[in-house]
Amino acid sequence: MQSKKVEFTGSQGAPLAARLELPEGKPQAYALFAHCFTCGKDQVAATRISRALTAFGIAVMRFDFTGLGGSGGDFANTHFSSNVDDLVLAAEYLGTRFEAPTFLIGHSLGGAAVLAARHRIPQVRAVATIAAPFSPDHVLRLLGRNRAEIERQGQAEVMLAGRTFRIQRQFLNDIAAQPQAERIANLKAALLVLHSPTDELVDVDNARRIFNTARHPKSFIALDGANHLLTKAADAEYVATVLAAWAGRYALGPADRHDLPAGQGRSALDEHQVAR
Repeated sequence: MQSKKVEFTGSQGAPLAARLELPEGKPQAYALFAHCFTCGKDQVAATRISRALTAFGIAVMRFDFTGLGGSGGDFANTHFSSNVDDLVLAAEYLGTRFEAPTFLIGHSLGGAAVLAARHRIPQVRAVATIAAPFSPDHVLRLLGRNRAEIERQGQAEVMLAGRTFRIQRQFLNDIAAQPQAERIANLKAALLVLHSPTDELVDVDNARRIFNTARHPKSFIALDGANHLLTKAADAEYVATVLAAWAGRYALGPADRHDLPAGQGRSALDEHQVAR
């Protein structure tokens, strides 16, 4: 495995820090990994999953969204739409410098972001979400009493995961305007939903709603016993193994291997569920 530091320009003109994990030999496919809300590309699950996928011939680029980690820009000026824009620019960077991604992976709010970005990255044939909310407005619960202050004052300092972030009213307005159900229903890509039945931050009912809204081909994997951040190495490794096996059918190989847009639709199969 090779690990390369790379950089590209984000949606607000700031340089975004990224890391590209490359397998030995020519990659069978390129994937983009979107991290969880206020996390970063070096969060343990993002790192472990990305590196583990290289063993299966998949190159993975993970990056810090604007204003987070090693990336430039001001987090206070960002919102969900700017995260989606960052993802699209990351895909363009890969397409220009290496090869366009055919596989999107998103953790928590990053999962909502890859669902929203798919229609703007035409080469993508497979999307996987890990512990993702059905709608991005789920993160508003994390703001608690600060939400009222943001709405009243226009901004507020909010403590999230032990760190302080400045959240502005535009963040609330942008989250409320996202047509996420429509995006999921018209994804036009194979979908894999991974979620723990005991997720302590994003209830597993979110996975049910994503799965029921999406069209086939779609699959659900229950990450039994895992926590939201997949802090156990065994859970992250299991996710990587499942992702690689599933991507082999949809994201690897020639683009015409599966005619997903034409073949998508609802079928009598209500659910394909594999419990760990």
